[in-house]
Amino acid sequence: MVASDSFAEFLREQLAPLGRITVRRMFGKTGVFCDGLMFAMVTDDTLYFRVDDHNRTAFKEAESYPPLNYGKKGRTIDLAFWRAPERLFDEPDEFVAWARLALAAARRVAAKRERSAPRRKSGHRAT
Repeated sequence: MVASDSFAEFLREQLAPLGRITVRRMFGKTGVFCDGLMFAMVTDDTLYFRVDDHNRTAFKEAESYPPLNYGKKGRTIDLAFWRAPERLFDEPDEFVAWARLALAAARRVAAKRERSAPRRKSGHRAT
């Protein structure tokens, strides 16, 4: 289920120090973007931040799992988005700090995808 309007507005306000925050409905959830890069998702007004090898330990230590997931063909598929610790909602500065970790993870994932994307040949064919 997507984020409520009030929760989406709360996120835009709280995360404004990161840059231009936008939210967009996608796949029955809500993507949270900073300057066009998705770093969080919301389902049922629960926030999940992007996680990778560099910040996963912090999320594990905060016991902010299970990760966001979905069912497919009788299996559970975990996504690279972990629940934001509840305590962050009472600590605006720490909330933004964790969001920065998620944004950094999203940037690393985007950079990795760029490096591994097949390169298109430029130029023209010889005649």
